[in-house]
Amino acid sequence: MTRTKAVAWAGGASYLLMVGLLVGGATRASGTVHAVGSLLAVSLLVGVVRRKPQLALAMALFGSTAVVVATPSSVHERLTASYQGQFLSYLAVDLVLGFIVATCTRRASIVAVAVCFVVQLLVIGGFAHGDNLTVNGVIALLAMAASCMAGLLSRERREHALALRAQEVAEAVTAERLRIARELHDMVAHSIGIIAIQAGVGSRVIQTQPAQAHEALHAIEATSRETLSGLRRTLVSLRQADRGATAPERSPLAPSPGLADVERLAAATADAGVRVDVQRSGEQRPLPADIDLSAYRIVQEALTNVVRHADTGRCRVAIDYGAEELSVEVVDGGRGATENGSPHGFGIIGMRERVDLLHGRLSAGPRPEGGFRVTAQLPLPAPVEVPVEAR
Repeated sequence: MTRTKAVAWAGGASYLLMVGLLVGGATRASGTVHAVGSLLAVSLLVGVVRRKPQLALAMALFGSTAVVVATPSSVHERLTASYQGQFLSYLAVDLVLGFIVATCTRRASIVAVAVCFVVQLLVIGGFAHGDNLTVNGVIALLAMAASCMAGLLSRERREHALALRAQEVAEAVTAERLRIARELHDMVAHSIGIIAIQAGVGSRVIQTQPAQAHEALHAIEATSRETLSGLRRTLVSLRQADRGATAPERSPLAPSPGLADVERLAAATADAGVRVDVQRSGEQRPLPADIDLSAYRIVQEALTNVVRHADTGRCRVAIDYGAEELSVEVVDGGRGATENGSPHGFGIIGMRERVDLLHGRLSAGPRPEGGFRVTAQLPLPAPVEVPVEAR
């Protein structure tokens, strides 16, 4: 950054030096030489334009005005050289003005346009005569208008691109919510199926086998409490409905994946060329279905990003079963990535959405020692206690 700043200011100093050389050679060079030299010299202000566009505009105005004032002073020479000197010299100013209109605020752009218009009008009025006054004034006005239009078009194109990006992110969040809703539907359907089966068994054996009926009722209560807890944590956050979409495809009847399937996922990742070391710590126990599924999806998406973007052959997955929260970490030693993953992907956005729905925390970013780390902490509900009545 310091080197770039030094190069920018060196370019600004070089521009002023070139203007001084052009002005100093006024008596020995024609107006055309001054005009072309001033137009070429403005390229030295590229670094200043990017860092301080208003200062670059002031320097360009000063340099172009100095060159116009220093053109041949005789009446004949002024009449023949004013067209070239005043038009081409201020064309350099118009280039900087177009950049300001494209990148700076509207207020700063209006001030810059007003200052340029007044300065050019005064200089052209003072150093052009007769027909040249009208011709140079019209040319200067048209050149300034063209630079402003080019800047406005560039600004609108950039704002349109930002709006499209924001729309894509919003659509990705909506799609992720709907996908979570469909997965939650599968979980609820699976739980209700278990409840229905256990209820049927209990109703058939309640008279002949009370112990088995008691076990069925115990399973019904535990399953229903777990399902209701998951619904309470997740469905409150899924406010947007799939209004305009067609009916989703039916999901297979297989149970949703969970952390128990991480080893199988690691094997599939190894087939893609990345070895995965899975480490588990803490007391391993059954988890609520929505938390188990979300943790699995986070690991799955993180490993997908490693395969696609990390350019490494190894990574580590750490799963910690804490007393109050589940911690999942995926670390690789590759070249890293941006916080939002691929410029055209929404993987980390989906992870963050899942974690937010469960009121957890997500950290994703490059490591100081190299590579990339994704860490998610998901709070765990209090264990369900089923009272046992003495019989």
